[in-house]
Amino acid sequence: MNPVRVFGWLDVARLGLVQACMGAVVVVTTSTLNRIMVVELALPALLPGMLVALHYLVQMVRPRMGFGADQGRRCTPWMLGGVGVLAVGGLLASVATVLMQSSFGLGLVLCIVAFSLIGLGVSACGTSLLVLMAKRVPDSRRAPAATLVWMMMILGFAMTAVTVGKLIDPYTPEQLIRVTAGLAALVVCVAGLSLWGLEGQDTRSLRDSDAGISPKERSGSKFKETLLQVWREPQARTFTIFVFLSMLAYSAQDLILEPFAGDVYGMSPGQTTQLSGLQHGAVLAGMLWVALAGWAPVKGRLGSVHRWMVWGCLLSAVAMVGLSTAGLQGQHWPLKANIGLLGVANGAFSIAAIATMMRLSTQGSQGHEGTRMGLWGAAQAIAFGLGGILGTGASDLAHWLVASSGLAYASVFGFEALMFALSAWCAILVNRNDVVAEQAKAYFSTDLQRAQ
Repeated sequence: MNPVRVFGWLDVARLGLVQACMGAVVVVTTSTLNRIMVVELALPALLPGMLVALHYLVQMVRPRMGFGADQGRRCTPWMLGGVGVLAVGGLLASVATVLMQSSFGLGLVLCIVAFSLIGLGVSACGTSLLVLMAKRVPDSRRAPAATLVWMMMILGFAMTAVTVGKLIDPYTPEQLIRVTAGLAALVVCVAGLSLWGLEGQDTRSLRDSDAGISPKERSGSKFKETLLQVWREPQARTFTIFVFLSMLAYSAQDLILEPFAGDVYGMSPGQTTQLSGLQHGAVLAGMLWVALAGWAPVKGRLGSVHRWMVWGCLLSAVAMVGLSTAGLQGQHWPLKANIGLLGVANGAFSIAAIATMMRLSTQGSQGHEGTRMGLWGAAQAIAFGLGGILGTGASDLAHWLVASSGLAYASVFGFEALMFALSAWCAILVNRNDVVAEQAKAYFSTDLQRAQ
């Protein structure tokens, strides 16, 4: 029987195309439809914000999606199905947005259904994609592979935003629906071609099939039992807490940086947009640095992926303390350098965390890789959903309690620095547990060889 094929760079790029397809649909719903609701339809900005939060809330089903992939032992059906559901959700979201103009109530109900489908599609496809990478990409390539996939997703964001923006200009409701329908068909076709023959058949499934064992018989456990079993694993539980804290801190600062620069530093909208661009460029630089650190030919020379998960969080905490100081000192603080440090640190810890996630998902009891990945994906989704609300809500509360805008922002940034520091401590515990697990594995392996 042929062993499971290890993925090369072309295989990783094919998975990156699937990730780009996901990003293409999501960016239209979170940016283009957001703008249409607020500007063309003159609806409160809170409405699209709540709909985006809904799609994160729905992603709490990620552990169940991962468990389903574990039972089938193949990820491709879940990825294809997820892209299909996501495409339908994106198309329905555009139809619902247009419908709001004539029938707000009916359009709102359809929007809720559409964004729920988007959350389900992202959960099914995103979880299974990471599981497949964890199973097939060797440890020496995981950090560069994660960077490549995420860069392709960002490229999908950018290309879709520019292309859709040109195609729907001048805006008409009919043109919006035509463009989103074409996008939905395109992403399904691209994802289908990218996944064609990529995964193959899992060797465990082949053995079970030869033995006449059905998937139902193969699964001796139920979802709740499996999830509790995974949660009892110290490594999985600690990493779940790390993902939640780090992603909460990461997302909480996203919506208040530009208002902070405009309010305290007096920057124009164009200047704050350039500042945001500087941050995104620095994030990309941090990702590339960790990808290079995890690449086999230079591995160990630029620091390990383990260490950059810790140092990325620590440097993020330092950068947030710097922003807190900027709120107190105002114009005298080097804001651009501070934002650059924050971006590099964020990019470094995020890619290190994804590479670690892929590695840890294959540790512990076998056959539960998808459940673990789903648990961590749910923690990330909840953190992103709460992050925007927490960051903006804390900012509003601080402004209400404190007369000085700079002091109000400083208090919020200080709280986020504390969350990043706690994330660094959790990352240290994850690495420590990993070392203990590796030592135990090596000890028992040696002991078994002696016994034989």
